[in-house]
Amino acid sequence: MNYRHAFHAGNFADVFKHVVLARILAHLALKEAPFRVIDTHAGAGLYGLDDPEAQRTGEWIEGLGRVLEARPTERIRELLQPWLALAEEYAGASPRLYPGSPLLARRLTRPQDRLTFYELHPSEAAILREEAGHDRRAKVLEADAWIHLAGQLPPPERRGLVLIDPPFEQPNELRVITERLAAAVPRWNHGIYAVWYPIKAMREVDAFARRMAALPAGKILRADLTRYDVNRVDRLNGCGMIILNPPWRLDEELGQVGHWLASLFAIEGSGHFRLEWLKAE
Repeated sequence: MNYRHAFHAGNFADVFKHVVLARILAHLALKEAPFRVIDTHAGAGLYGLDDPEAQRTGEWIEGLGRVLEARPTERIRELLQPWLALAEEYAGASPRLYPGSPLLARRLTRPQDRLTFYELHPSEAAILREEAGHDRRAKVLEADAWIHLAGQLPPPERRGLVLIDPPFEQPNELRVITERLAAAVPRWNHGIYAVWYPIKAMREVDAFARRMAALPAGKILRADLTRYDVNRVDRLNGCGMIILNPPWRLDEELGQVGHWLASLFAIEGSGHFRLEWLKAE
């Protein structure tokens, strides 16, 4: 996969990931106590849909574009919020923009909450620092999150989310995730961890899910969205997220909005959405 997220911003995988992120942040905000958001592979934070990269692939048209043209039920629209409100706001700007996870996290958190963004790529980190650096709640670190994550846990707030969305440029990326989380999760085993992954070879993804299920978290939820009736290893068939310690009733919410998104983004048939507990208390 191409590291430069500007080529992929606003595509179907971004929409799914960011809808899940927004739902988790909404649940965390229900309690007055502050929480921490740690984004391990943050990217630039804001992307131009009219930029050459986005225009070259046109991926956002089949993702965000389909959502903006859809007419969801009142319940689905409620679940898409507040991500949808922000996506509509930025897509309606001139030039058209798409908010990445750091910007969503900043807009969907409160004055008492804190944010830590890791981005290893120098040019992406520079853009992120310019975009988020004025926010006193946020810390932007041009560093390898895998080196520092375990040492940052647990955060002072004791509540929060670690969002993990690597570029998947290396073939062993899924194994690296489980190895790093095996060191990090025991230090903060009641924190929420949300891990995004692409779906190409399903056998590899299933093996990853089994390794994730062995981590010392109370509950572990898996959600996969695929766009084809038949998965092939030579293409991006879909994407998924594994969530450690998901908020109460998140599974019910994803069960509703996930099936709707799968149908909306389908290329063959009506799309497929898989939701299962890898570990349940």
